[in-house]
Amino acid sequence: MKVRGWPRSIRFQLLGGLVLLEALSLLLFAAVLVRQQGQESFEHARQRLEHQSNSLALQAQEALKGGRPEAIALSVRMMAEAPSVDIAKVTDPHGTVLFGSAGPSNGVVSLQPLSAYQLVQIGKIRGDRALFFALGRNDWEGVKPIYFQNKLYGYAWVKTDKTWDRELQLSILRSTAVFGVIWIVASVILAWELGRSITRPLAILHRGTRSLMQSPEGETHFPLPVTVHNEIGELVEAFNRMVASIEEQRAGLSDTLSLLDSMLANAPIGLAFFDRRCRFVRVNRIFADTTGIPLSRHLGRTLPEVLPASVATQLERTVLDVFEYDKPVRDLEVCGSAELDSRPWTWIASAYPIHTTPNQVRWVGLIVMDASDRKRSEEALRKTEKLAATGRLAASIAHEINNPLEAITNLLYLLSNHAELQEPAISYVNMAEHEVRRISEITQQTLRFYRQSTLPARANLAELLDSVLSLHQGRLRNLGIAVQKRYDSNTNLYCFAGELRQVFANLIGNAIDAMPAGGRLVLRARRSQDWTSPSRLGVRFQVADTGSGMTPEVQKHIFEPFFTTKEVTGTGLGLWVTSEIVAKHKGSIRVRSHCGKLGGQSGTIFELFFPDEIEVAAEMDRKEISTAV
Repeated sequence: MKVRGWPRSIRFQLLGGLVLLEALSLLLFAAVLVRQQGQESFEHARQRLEHQSNSLALQAQEALKGGRPEAIALSVRMMAEAPSVDIAKVTDPHGTVLFGSAGPSNGVVSLQPLSAYQLVQIGKIRGDRALFFALGRNDWEGVKPIYFQNKLYGYAWVKTDKTWDRELQLSILRSTAVFGVIWIVASVILAWELGRSITRPLAILHRGTRSLMQSPEGETHFPLPVTVHNEIGELVEAFNRMVASIEEQRAGLSDTLSLLDSMLANAPIGLAFFDRRCRFVRVNRIFADTTGIPLSRHLGRTLPEVLPASVATQLERTVLDVFEYDKPVRDLEVCGSAELDSRPWTWIASAYPIHTTPNQVRWVGLIVMDASDRKRSEEALRKTEKLAATGRLAASIAHEINNPLEAITNLLYLLSNHAELQEPAISYVNMAEHEVRRISEITQQTLRFYRQSTLPARANLAELLDSVLSLHQGRLRNLGIAVQKRYDSNTNLYCFAGELRQVFANLIGNAIDAMPAGGRLVLRARRSQDWTSPSRLGVRFQVADTGSGMTPEVQKHIFEPFFTTKEVTGTGLGLWVTSEIVAKHKGSIRVRSHCGKLGGQSGTIFELFFPDEIEVAAEMDRKEISTAV
């Protein structure tokens, strides 16, 4: 228990304790001495009073034998002169004062008479023995019967002077106090010197400990000097050896921590450590880069506060299982998306327990490897294999189609030169010849993997759009779809006409498929600027419909090969081929779609831009020439 006001220094504690102990000892000794002195004073007073009362009675008897009663008064006065006597007197048998320390008054007693208590004591006297009794706390009195010629003459009374006894006791106490003060001063001097021999090395040890705490890496204060050769000196030497050992261990630990920190920071895998509340204790830079979240946002937070809910729940359950069962979990596949760009990623995670004691898991470590690139590579490889198989199949089909196409081409040629044909049959034949040539171009592109056999040229966009609409005229009329044309008949573009016709056919066909219950189809074409680079001039196209629209999730995948929402009727290659053709023409494409719910509006707008610049055309010419060579 801490005593308020008690010194904190060992030296002063030693001095204070020693002074307190000696003071208590002296007080106890004084109490015992006073008690013993009081008992001895009482016994001495009793013996002294008995002797004095016997002496006074004997002197009175001698005075009576000599016939000189007046000598009794002299004896009383002489007895009263003794330093230890307060009052001396002689009374008759009835207690009447005959002589007192103040002297007789011709038989008339002028002194104070006996008290009732003193008169009672007369009855307690037996024979000629003296009686000793106490009048008060410090007043004692002795009485002795005086016999003369075998008759009781009276009593000799002697009362002690309490001042004399008190002075004697005070003298003894003063001597004891002086001795105590001298003893305490001597003890303090001795304890002070002894305390210095103890506290000086302890102070050195304390300064060394504080220096070690304030500057663990500093060695300027060590080793500490050894100023005494006793147990404390041995303690200082042991402390010096301990500091040296700590420095050696710290050096080894520092090297180990440097290695571990370097491994943690530069490891090609993500590392994270969690406590029992699934809070991040530490992560490395790779883990922060993998999640796309700053490193400072991880520490002290839980998994749901940092990662998406689905991923956080899966990892949190894994970490808690490792804490509970003390067994590692390996090769856990976790999928999610980045916070900023919603880019999908795949992790391969492993969790393992970290022990600080054999029977308790203190932390759980999580090793994360980003398998997103591998996943994308595998997906790309699968798509490439599909495209390769599709290409081989398409090449085989195109090769087989070429033979009947040649026959159809010849028959259409003969039919067009037949004299009996009239309008509109002739226009139908010409249109058929045009579409057959288009089919032939598509088969040639398939066989040569999109290597054009002809060079790009100026094409009239109105004719291209009208030809595509004429192919879908039947479906448009049957479904009740209203077509709005908003393009100029004089708009031309330097391009591959067959490929652009394929682009428009894909977009218009998808728009018709999106309006099975009818709707409105809008086609726009106009001279404009590229929205990504206003300095580029060209032609902007828009194909808009009031169909069912697309969800944001569907819009993310529409340009991927083999992705389709038409189930059995779709191949998933139309928009992919469209995007390839647009890229080939150095153009741009963007999509806006709204999927209406509960009666809301819906629809889709495909907007394309094709540059119409000399440099682009020249580059396309160079590519076609190099391809032909």
